[in-house]
Amino acid sequence: VQLQASGGGLVQPGGSLRLSCAASGSSLDSYIIGWFRQAPGKEREGISCISGTDGNTYYRWSVKGRFTISRDNAKNTVYLQMNSVKPEDTAVYYCAAVRQAAGTSISRDHLTSAAYDYWGQGTQVTVSS
Repeated sequence: VQLQASGGGLVQPGGSLRLSCAASGSSLDSYIIGWFRQAPGKEREGISCISGTDGNTYYRWSVKGRFTISRDNAKNTVYLQMNSVKPEDTAVYYCAAVRQAAGTSISRDHLTSAAYDYWGQGTQVTVSS
């Protein structure tokens, strides 16, 4: 599967942005999708993930209640809706995928980079006034 992240840009604090992760080569409903971000000088961190089988989700504590992950299987795309953004949300955002076995769900372990096999290129999000 090939992943293409898009939707980044400059947004003011308190504003909103929606990132998209479009897939090609395979149907996303067979994959767990994760969103990660990496700020300058910091390690990459997992912020959210969504199961392909049952739609379960996990969020990093710092974005819970502000960010929402969702998927549109018809468009083969996963979204990350970012609301009430803060300057500390500034980073390059990446989406990633790992094939999901039938009948399984996700766990908090899917907020770690090592859980994923496929990565898209990043999209820059800058939160600044």
